[in-house]
Amino acid sequence: MTKEQKDNLFVLIKTLSKSEKRQFKLYVGRLGVNEDSKFLLLFNILEKLSSYDEAAILKKGIVKKQQLSNLKAHLYKQILISLRLNPSHQNIRIQIREQLDFATILYHKGLYKQSLKILDKAKALAIANEEKNIAYEIIELEKVIESQYITRSISSRADELTIQAKEMSQQNVLASKLSNLSLQLYGLFLKTGYVKNDEENKNITKYFNDRLPKYDINTMGFREKLWLYKSYLWFSFLTQDFLSCYKYSKKWVDLFYDNPNMIKLNPVFFLRGNQYLLEALFFIKHYEKFRETLFNLEDITNEKWFPKDDNVEGLTFLHVYTNKFNLHFMEGSFHKGLPMVKVVLEGLKKYQNRIDEHHVMVFYYKIASLYFGIGEYKKCIAFLEKIITNKTLQMREDLLCFSRILNLVAHYEAGLDYNLDALIKSTFKFLIKMEDLYEVQKEMIKFLKELGDIYPHELKGAFIKILTKLKTYEDHPYERRAFLYLDIISWLESKIENKDVSEIIREKYLAQIAK
Repeated sequence: MTKEQKDNLFVLIKTLSKSEKRQFKLYVGRLGVNEDSKFLLLFNILEKLSSYDEAAILKKGIVKKQQLSNLKAHLYKQILISLRLNPSHQNIRIQIREQLDFATILYHKGLYKQSLKILDKAKALAIANEEKNIAYEIIELEKVIESQYITRSISSRADELTIQAKEMSQQNVLASKLSNLSLQLYGLFLKTGYVKNDEENKNITKYFNDRLPKYDINTMGFREKLWLYKSYLWFSFLTQDFLSCYKYSKKWVDLFYDNPNMIKLNPVFFLRGNQYLLEALFFIKHYEKFRETLFNLEDITNEKWFPKDDNVEGLTFLHVYTNKFNLHFMEGSFHKGLPMVKVVLEGLKKYQNRIDEHHVMVFYYKIASLYFGIGEYKKCIAFLEKIITNKTLQMREDLLCFSRILNLVAHYEAGLDYNLDALIKSTFKFLIKMEDLYEVQKEMIKFLKELGDIYPHELKGAFIKILTKLKTYEDHPYERRAFLYLDIISWLESKIENKDVSEIIREKYLAQIAK
């Protein structure tokens, strides 16, 4: 499958709304640029193209090939300046930066008093909104100005700025250490995945404790607490301590609810926190809390005051619909989830430049699982094929692994056993290349390999045997997560009891909430 050529300028232009395009053309008009300007002509050409085509651009004759790169860079810069001036992008962070720029200009003109006045207001705004890096920059500029213009009205001004700078520096250093730790843990998670034995658990625990800085929770601000909870959350995920995942993701989300103005300023972190909270609740099977959290998230993201930029809209779609699928999987309400398939596929098309390919494949796996749950095995296989045949993407190995195992089970259920042996061989060949397979995965492959040699009247006994074996791993600290990707136990129970898998899952769900 050939991938469409991506061009940064073209992608940027295609993300512009009608109002942003109009704003750009008005901005260009204010520059006094006429309609024949080369960068405006290039904008108009790219706006009309359905895909980036350099040959089509050069054919218009507005620019030679050697000059195209410079013209594109100039147009890219002008679009960004126009977007910065757009009221819809004027958030607190940009406003503080703008005030710092104004103060710097006044300082260079020798208007020290005016500069200090703007800086004082900008600093208060930065501290109130936990923008401590910018606040530190402001204090440093204040110190430079004060060293040239002594404000006699405040005799202790030098001491005051020194203390402020020290406090801000200490808070920034702590936040930096915690954010570094969080990022390092996330990097480890992507590289090695979850711990699979006690030795790995011991190593990760030492790694975490060695790098965790000393802190006093009572003196920490919003930003430092956020990075602290993130660090503990990634440590908990790595060690498969899902109760701790719940604890720290809830602290993360509650931090935003306790500081609601931060939701507006940091909507992405708010969405991420809710995603991890929902993931933890899914892992520990806390059904009612999962529903409540998901519906609260959906309500808040639909509020008029909630930020609605392109990035936030794409992430909202991703997190809300991922967890809507999970809700149907938890409840066994697979048929009710069917209308979502069309909505999600349309959403993936709409947000194709904002949702990475890995998450697209995760959606395909969830759609496949939904079809498997209602017995539409050929549709299930069609979506799994999109994952298995994707050679351009480095996905997490567990997603690739379970896609192949579910594909085998779906082929068996669909009666497509004419090539089951070949499928089993290719799947087994793929899996042996993987390092540290889960025992659950090994047992499933072994079972499916033997399936072809089992007589029909022996099937039920074989299903009971593998079910008994797999149930020993259901509460295993390092193996239990495998069942969240593929509820193989419910499938085996459905074969033994001669029921639909959705019926089995539904019965478990109703029994759980009745407790």
